[in-house]
Amino acid sequence: MGNRIIGLFLLTAGLVQPAAAQRLLSLDSCRAMALRNNKQMSVARVKQEVAANMRKSARTKYLPHVSAVGGYVWTSKEISLLTDDQKSNLSNLGTNIASGIGQEAGTAMGQLPQSLWEALGGIGITPEALQQQLGSSLAPLAGVGNSLGGRVVDALHTDTRNMFAGAVMLSQPVFMGGAIIAMNKMADLGEELAANSAEAKRQLTLYSIDQAYWQVVSLHHKQKLAQGYLDLLKKLDSDVQKMIREGVATRSEGLSVSVKVNEAEMTLTKVDDGLVLSKMLLCQLCGLPLNEQVTLADEESEELGTEAVQQQVDMEQVAQTRPELKQLQNMVDMSRQLTNILKAGNLPQVLLTGGYMVSNPNLFNGFERKLAGVWNVGVMVRVPIWNWGDVAYKVRASKGATAIAKLQMAEAREKIELQVNQSTFRVEEAQKKLTMAQSSVQKAYENLRTATLGFREGVISSTTVMEAQTAWLQAQSQKIDAEIDVKLSQVNLKKALGVLQ
Repeated sequence: MGNRIIGLFLLTAGLVQPAAAQRLLSLDSCRAMALRNNKQMSVARVKQEVAANMRKSARTKYLPHVSAVGGYVWTSKEISLLTDDQKSNLSNLGTNIASGIGQEAGTAMGQLPQSLWEALGGIGITPEALQQQLGSSLAPLAGVGNSLGGRVVDALHTDTRNMFAGAVMLSQPVFMGGAIIAMNKMADLGEELAANSAEAKRQLTLYSIDQAYWQVVSLHHKQKLAQGYLDLLKKLDSDVQKMIREGVATRSEGLSVSVKVNEAEMTLTKVDDGLVLSKMLLCQLCGLPLNEQVTLADEESEELGTEAVQQQVDMEQVAQTRPELKQLQNMVDMSRQLTNILKAGNLPQVLLTGGYMVSNPNLFNGFERKLAGVWNVGVMVRVPIWNWGDVAYKVRASKGATAIAKLQMAEAREKIELQVNQSTFRVEEAQKKLTMAQSSVQKAYENLRTATLGFREGVISSTTVMEAQTAWLQAQSQKIDAEIDVKLSQVNLKKALGVLQ
């Protein structure tokens, strides 16, 4: 007795565990998971972050920029402030001066009267003696002059074969022809474009998840329908086999029913396989493992809530809600701002500059071997004069691109208007089909009930019963398709209007 209880407990646990492992999903939970796990949505979010950073980058163009540069240069020759002749003259400055004085003295002595030299000769003074005495007196002067000239040459020695330089520069744009303003507007439009692109992908993701969700619901209902149809045929096959044994039915009728049973089993197998694949697709869109066991909240609902939804169609409002049209408008506006940036190429540009520059050798103190620098402030003005019409051609090309973007936007608006009208018509058509399908189901059910009663009474053949069962199956299948079509047509209309939430 105890073993039986334990066995019953284990059997019950084995039956309950698969049911507990089933994940129950509603349409809203599927949507939330799809938006959270969809790779394209993640890409769209990253693109929005990129666009936001580009906008912040464009804002910095209004602000001053500070940069530092530095460098080292070795040259085979140094900068020389003196020529070789000047260096030679300065190095022999004393000698040249003494020589010049000696020559002038000799010339002066040669111009003295002969009588004066005769008188001076009486006291032992001769021109040769005076010249010798003058030379010996100028020798120290020549040495001092040469030393002084050498010092000057050494002082003007630059030693610039090893040069170090650096600077810290600040630049502040004052007027750049409107290019910075246009660039910032383009960055703002780029951020809007990324947001509209993300919204378009969000709606497309919701549209895809809705289709996959209702496809699974549809196949689940058809699975139940196919199973019910198979059960009816098996019951009919059992009854016919009994009638054959009793001799009130032919073997041919039994074979016909058996063929229908095989066809129903094949149909059920196809529906089962389609349901498995559809659930895999749903799991993939939701970011779940493909083999995840899921159960949808609407699988067991007999009515899918297919009430009529009236949407007010206003194309001006559609233009404000459809992200595709908003993206095209962003492209038109960005093209206009690009034209403004190109126009700035023909306008003056003003820039304030300032900074601190250092060098070694020190260029501001006789090439002293010490790191030193100087502050500087300036204004730079650039005025384009002649560029062979380059900017004008670019501006014309940009205006042509703007015109193309406008035409594409107008064409897209016409197509979207047609899509909205088609979606509205499809919703109305789906509602009508659902009404007719519901009526057909009632009639098919009554026909099947009457045929079944007649067969049991022996007044109707099995062929008529199978025809009634087939008609009931088709009516039920059409009803399921009509209900799902109403759901999908409503989703399609919301997407066409740009209000899919």
